[in-house]
Amino acid sequence: MSLARMLDDQLARLTSLMRLLEHEQQLLTSGSIDGDALASVAEQKQTLLADLERMETLRRNVQQRLGYAAGISGATQAAKDAGCHETWAELLNNSERTARMNQLTGQMLSVRMKHNQHMLDYIRQIAEKTLYQADGRNGPQSGRINASA
Repeated sequence: MSLARMLDDQLARLTSLMRLLEHEQQLLTSGSIDGDALASVAEQKQTLLADLERMETLRRNVQQRLGYAAGISGATQAAKDAGCHETWAELLNNSERTARMNQLTGQMLSVRMKHNQHMLDYIRQIAEKTLYQADGRNGPQSGRINASA
């Protein structure tokens, strides 16, 4: 497989990952969370990330076998020599964008989890102030009136 073809394949998968991250962000900003949809997105992301990692390892190995230096300078030179420097530059730009999107998604998940934890804490507080206990007797109440007063 040529370097140009490898980079095109990586770019296509990276573009799919970017679309998936956009979808995940839309799910996280909707009024109610669809857990099944988020789980599906997470599974698809893992598959794409594994594919991208496998392809990147292959690209690096080919780069080194062809005698180019390891790292970005060797990759850039290999792409120039193969006539696919524009694709390589687009891949680098999209990689950076995807990393930022993934970081934002992580922050959004963190905010959602904190919100959910606050709601659970609030529900626990309310549950502790119920009028009746599980056995049907009066439970702890705030502001309870003393009948003997």
